[in-house]
Amino acid sequence: MSMNDCVAGIALSPAVALFRSLADPTRLAIVRRLARGEARVRDLMTELGLAQSTVSGHLACLRDCGLVAFRAQGRQSFYFLARPELMDLLSAAERLLAATGDAVALCPTYGEQTAEPARAAEEGR
Repeated sequence: MSMNDCVAGIALSPAVALFRSLADPTRLAIVRRLARGEARVRDLMTELGLAQSTVSGHLACLRDCGLVAFRAQGRQSFYFLARPELMDLLSAAERLLAATGDAVALCPTYGEQTAEPARAAEEGR
């Protein structure tokens, strides 16, 4: 373990992996949707306006992280949050965002204004 992965003897790599898994807007949207109850890939496609391959790929990532699981019913799979603690984390994040106001959204490194130039570059603007 490198010094960058450890602060005061506490391993950071698992926490970094957790937050990276939730940092993707599509994965976060899926997690937030599953927080309301289980859903099939088709449900997620319709509700989030995403392609099947996109939903399936992100669900695979969330499954690999142990955050999402599924149950088979006939030929269908119903996805759900595997860890109830994830609901606590999402609630805590919402409280933190409410407490910080626009500070996170205006962060020069990760805030919303940094997303617009990246989008413009991708679109060739």
